[in-house]
Amino acid sequence: MINIKLPDNSVLEFKEPIQGLEIAQHISQNLAQAAFAITVNGKLTDLTTPITEDSSVTIVTAKTTEGLNILRHTAAHVMAQAVQELFPGTQVTIGPVIENGFYYDFAKEDPFTTEDLEKIERRMEEIVDRNLPIERQEWSREQAIHYFSEKKERYKVEIINDLPSDAVISVYKQGDYIDLCRGPHLPSTGKLGKAFKLTKIAGAYWRGDATKEMLQRVYGVAFAERKDLKDYLTLLEEASKRDHRKIGKEMDLFHFEPEYAPGAVFWHDKGYKIYRKLIDYMRHRQENNKYIEIATPRIMDRGLWEISGHWDKYGAHNYSGETEDGRVFCVKPMSCPGSLLIYKQGIKSYRDLPLRMAEFGIVNRYEASGSLMGLMRVREFTQDDAHIFCTPEQMEEECVHTIKLILDIYKDFGFEDIKIYLSTRPDSIYRIGSDEVWDLSEKALANALERHGYKYEINPGEGAFYGPKLEFILKDALGRKWQCGTIQMDMNLPQRFDISYIGEDGEKHRPVMLHRALFGSIERFLGILIEHLAGKLPLWLSPEQVVVTPIRSDVNDYASYITERLKQAGLAATADLRNEKITYKIREHSLKKIPVIAVIVEKEKKEKTVTIRRLGLEKQETKNLEELINLLTQEAVMPSRNK
Repeated sequence: MINIKLPDNSVLEFKEPIQGLEIAQHISQNLAQAAFAITVNGKLTDLTTPITEDSSVTIVTAKTTEGLNILRHTAAHVMAQAVQELFPGTQVTIGPVIENGFYYDFAKEDPFTTEDLEKIERRMEEIVDRNLPIERQEWSREQAIHYFSEKKERYKVEIINDLPSDAVISVYKQGDYIDLCRGPHLPSTGKLGKAFKLTKIAGAYWRGDATKEMLQRVYGVAFAERKDLKDYLTLLEEASKRDHRKIGKEMDLFHFEPEYAPGAVFWHDKGYKIYRKLIDYMRHRQENNKYIEIATPRIMDRGLWEISGHWDKYGAHNYSGETEDGRVFCVKPMSCPGSLLIYKQGIKSYRDLPLRMAEFGIVNRYEASGSLMGLMRVREFTQDDAHIFCTPEQMEEECVHTIKLILDIYKDFGFEDIKIYLSTRPDSIYRIGSDEVWDLSEKALANALERHGYKYEINPGEGAFYGPKLEFILKDALGRKWQCGTIQMDMNLPQRFDISYIGEDGEKHRPVMLHRALFGSIERFLGILIEHLAGKLPLWLSPEQVVVTPIRSDVNDYASYITERLKQAGLAATADLRNEKITYKIREHSLKKIPVIAVIVEKEKKEKTVTIRRLGLEKQETKNLEELINLLTQEAVMPSRNK
């Protein structure tokens, strides 16, 4: 007798081995129809997997994250099948699930076109209509290599050869199409439905290695229902309108020069004003929280990065070069080693700790060309980095202090929905330090969260190579998630750099080092903020705050007077005295996202009043000049000035 325990703790008894689909049918036909897969004792597997012993079983449907991921992974296989049917000779490589969808990388001589995407979509719909059963098979290594070699699928052969000798090699068959995959998958192509769409084509290096060949990556999205797809496409349309690159051009904030400086920002006057204001804001917050500010060199000897471990872990992403005297120097990819060298200057006492050391460091990292995306992914950026040196007894309190600071800062910018993830140790080959040190570090971060009531989720294996970290995920106005701030617990670099402090007992002790970024990077945070606010920056952050525009030239003198008064009050104000229609000027200034437009007519001049129009609002306000100046100067105060 086999006992199957269900999520409601009820138990079903079966006399012989049974498959997941049969269990679903036993419960109800509706559930069987909706079933995508099952979990057996917590392990996700196909509906056809035989269950031979007492187990806890959950039926997985499209209403779960696991179910949607299975649907999307099956969509990737259906897309790969469609591509090979339409373009014989195309090799398939790797096709994982991503947020809201999937992609597959293809090796194809000729580039895909937009028209090709439409053809592939239509063929995918045909494959769905065929309702092909999807069958899992386990093959020997020799069988798999022989099959994919015969098919001239050299990438699949390479993947198989790289698998451990004891790995289970599974393939999935749907019709004549067979793909190497761990699964699980939907029971048939018909279960996929047609709520999918191919969205774009991009280049991608094989296995993300810039030294290897470039492949063609086809992206798609997939959902369980057509309505969900429609909602998502509407979201994409809105996201396109909010694209920070588009808005940045309209506001004349920045541009890029891929030919001369790929992945680096050319800040224009208005954009650089915003950049400086973000730094000023953060500088005030840090000063009010007892940070000192430092600056370290941008180019330092490679040996420094070998001590820290960054060279071994990320050497391929560092910019480096050899000088005439044979020394190898590295352009700073991060600021931690420089902070450690400053800490080492002079003897530190326990009375000096915690020592909060901040730096607005410009760093450079080589990112693959295909991954660069405006301000969101660059090769040169400014980190609002800080390193907190503290005693082991202080580290939990410092974590809590930093968590509160991060969440408060995000509120100032309109981000209220924040998720916290605790990223734990990566695989041993990707980390430094003993398991004992990692145990202590992970426990300290978890305690800091739990004892103060912060909800969090575990992000297994995603910690830094030197320690676990907290990641702060913002949700923007469109519901998209962005990883920004981090707190990283580090007991390894203090040991590598042999730093210490003198304790109350007069002996040397090793401090704990907390790596901390609040915005993350100025560039990325500004890109996120522009899209979150659709370019409608708060008055204090806007590079142009007020434009004064008369309807007729006979009130130009009053418009100029108002402009000067606003400037004297510290506001960024300009007068638009051009001989253009007022509707044209309002439209133009609205496109540039200027928060306040003051429209001047003869009546305002006589009454010494001003009529203003706020960006995005149709309603106008009329105020006397002194009242307006007081109102706008209060709005223009940087939030951190009061904190």
